[in-house]
Parts: sequence; structure tokens; C-alpha cells
Amino acid sequence: MSCEHLICAHCAGPVVEGRCPVCRAARAHVHHRGPAGVTPQLLIAAALILLLGLLIATHVLG
Repeated sequence: MSCEHLICAHCAGPVVEGRCPVCRAARAHVHHRGPAGVTPQLLIAAALILLLGLLIATHVLG
């Protein structure tokens, strides 16, 4: 989901601009960023790469 076309009910401005605290909270909720800007997709990709590395390591060493 994108906040490009959302309009804030509090200030009537585009949410993507983050003009007021309500806009900024809505934008943060839509984008679901965790600590340090880490997205869930990035965490899943990192876990899959780690799992693949472990499988390759056990196959080569075992």
C-alpha cells in the first residue's frame, strides 16, 4: 500500500508530505518500518540467505 494518494483528515494535506503529527503517524503506519528502517521483507530475505548459506556449508563440509 502507498500513501501517495491519501489525504489527511486533520490538515487536509497529502499524507506523503507529513505536514502534521497525524500525517506522520499515518505514513509510519502505512510503511511499517521497524528500528533503523528495517522492513519485514528485508528481514525475511536476510533469513533466507542465512539459511541457504547454512545448507551449503553443511553440504560442503558434511
